[in-house]
Amino acid sequence: MVNCKIMPTPVDSKSKLSANESAPVSDPTLYRSLAGALQYLTFTRPDIAYVVQQVCLFMHDPRESHFATLKRIIRYVKGTLDFGLHLYPSAPNKLLSYTDADWAGCPDTRHSTSGYCVFLGDNIISWSAKRQATLSRSSAEAGYRNNLI
Repeated sequence: MVNCKIMPTPVDSKSKLSANESAPVSDPTLYRSLAGALQYLTFTRPDIAYVVQQVCLFMHDPRESHFATLKRIIRYVKGTLDFGLHLYPSAPNKLLSYTDADWAGCPDTRHSTSGYCVFLGDNIISWSAKRQATLSRSSAEAGYRNNLI
């Protein structure tokens, strides 16, 4: 993928990955290897953490649509090699936290995904994105559950 087209975003925001939406990949070992390598990259690239987590959900039975998403992530990373966590000298005079959740975002289980990030001064010190274990009946309930992480 040295000469691949660069993508502006790591994921197509209009589509959701599903378990049985296309044919199985011809080489599941390659899929698992690439997904595992991207998992390591998420330590310094929180911008791809959500979508990498999504493709890793299908490591047991990867499909061609999942592999296409995996390649899209790689094309995004190729165009954003200078992105990553940067630590700046700053007076840690404020602690800021941001949180968000979707409502029934997974097309297979209807579970919500939530996440948060915490900044000390200008530096990010903690973040997380995960699928919620229980179902939410409304977006307000999904947001409430997000605050319980």
